[in-house]
Amino acid sequence: MYRTHTCGELCATHIGQTVTLSGWVQRVRNLGGMIFIDLRDRYGVTQLVANENTSNDLTEVVETLGREYVIKVEGEVLERTNKNKKIPTGEVEIDIKCLTILNTSEVPPFTIEDETDGGEELRMKYRYLDIRRKPVKNALMHRHKVGQAVRRYLDAQDFIEIETPSLIKSTPEGARDFVVPSRMNPGEFYALPQSPQTFKQLLMVAGMDKYFQIVKCFRDEDLRADRQPEFTQIDCEMAFVEQDDVISTFEGMVASVFKDILNVDFAAPFQRMSYNDAMSLYGSDKPDLRFGMEIRDLTDLAKGKGFVVFDKTEFIGGISVPSCANYSRKQLDGLTKFVQRPQIGAKGLVYVKLGENGDIKSSVDKFFTPDDLKQWASHMGAEDGDLLLIMAGDRIQTLEALGQLRLEMGERLGLRPADSFAPLWVVDFPLLEWDEETNRFYAKHHPFTSPVQSDIHLFESDPAAIRANAYDLVINGAEIGGGSIRIFDRELQYKMFKVLGFTEAQAEDQFGFLLNAFKYGAPPHGGIAFGFDRLCSVMDGVESIRDYIAFPKNNAGRDVMINSPSSISVEQLAELKIKLVE
Repeated sequence: MYRTHTCGELCATHIGQTVTLSGWVQRVRNLGGMIFIDLRDRYGVTQLVANENTSNDLTEVVETLGREYVIKVEGEVLERTNKNKKIPTGEVEIDIKCLTILNTSEVPPFTIEDETDGGEELRMKYRYLDIRRKPVKNALMHRHKVGQAVRRYLDAQDFIEIETPSLIKSTPEGARDFVVPSRMNPGEFYALPQSPQTFKQLLMVAGMDKYFQIVKCFRDEDLRADRQPEFTQIDCEMAFVEQDDVISTFEGMVASVFKDILNVDFAAPFQRMSYNDAMSLYGSDKPDLRFGMEIRDLTDLAKGKGFVVFDKTEFIGGISVPSCANYSRKQLDGLTKFVQRPQIGAKGLVYVKLGENGDIKSSVDKFFTPDDLKQWASHMGAEDGDLLLIMAGDRIQTLEALGQLRLEMGERLGLRPADSFAPLWVVDFPLLEWDEETNRFYAKHHPFTSPVQSDIHLFESDPAAIRANAYDLVINGAEIGGGSIRIFDRELQYKMFKVLGFTEAQAEDQFGFLLNAFKYGAPPHGGIAFGFDRLCSVMDGVESIRDYIAFPKNNAGRDVMINSPSSISVEQLAELKIKLVE
């Protein structure tokens, strides 16, 4: 028997018992007359002790132990003299009677501690060691608990878990597909699914009514902290529903999961906000509502005063930052550099300091009178002691830049605590986005999103004005899930394909299987997909999703542990009828 108990289990009630534990040596502390060993497994850490009562042979074995040795130990549970209240097993220790080395270990390339000395790339190379660390282990355990809570809720709501294929047909919309050559069909390729979108719609046609799947999805796109080439969705679909039905169901799911895992209560219903309001007030379609600092439009107030930068621009807007009028010139220059970074792209930043005694100082006070600046402050709801930060330019770009600045100031002022949550549904998205480079419309979400019923007539006259019957769930500035009511009418789907630039033949070639299914009594249906990895990270107050994925890729899309992607042999290429181009 390798163990009678785990390393996280023993407590005062076990004192006097003889137990067997197995695990990894976390650290060894040799104090001369006594040797202490911290033994670790998935469940926790238990202290072992060898002292003057320990046999010489056993002491010699103990002295050979190194970090990450795998050992089995038998001994008596004793009360610790110096208790450790930071760990569940801190009241006890094991007096070693017998110790067996099950396996030795080389010195690990980084310390396997909560605060490690290993950089991210090194830890990714030795991910199996990184997972031994408590933060990563806890993240994966958190993911497991969230997944189980989701399944319990959806099962109670009569959803059926159904798997869909991983080798599917490549489609031209959305992100790039990962493609897989077919040996049995030379010159032809499968694609890995970006989502099970068409399959879950077909399941609604098939009468499955309520479907879900916790499913792996793939997108060949540039990566960042909250993106991976392969990620997991909680994918859901319902038949005979309208938008409110879907929102109500999955609002309930999110509330249930947060209650189960974090004991956090969400007030129902969640707040709803239109896409236009989100962009106008927060410069983002996924606003963080844990704090205010909304954007205010100053265009009418600030134009026509002789300041060329403002007079020749489309839009002027700003935010009022509370109690920051004491910002130094160095701090303000730092904010200017922040908004001028390429990823934000603002040309500059105007400030107005509202002194506690009513004094006003500004970087543009040569062009605007104190009364002008007071008007701005009043319009923005600012008070004495506040700092106004203002930008000008193209409306959408300026709003987005102000949105980034707002988040930065919220972070600096401690207004975005990890243990506070502000859920929000964003609705009334545009159905379509115009791309100047390709001179055509693209679907804002995907080609199967239904337009708002009252906007269908705009397909012929003003497609850009059509609203989508779509909804995103946002928590703390992160998009947790997104979905829509789907098109289920064949003729309306053709209209959508037409405005996206598909000929009828192209639509049939790419999506004929779905259009054909619509001939056979497709019900009204809609659904949503949640980013499972992102939901876990947001619940834990962590920005990156990587720790919630057992074996993630780096920013170049590589798995440095197994060195993937890698070349394949000439023989494999020949078998697949593929030639590589330099």
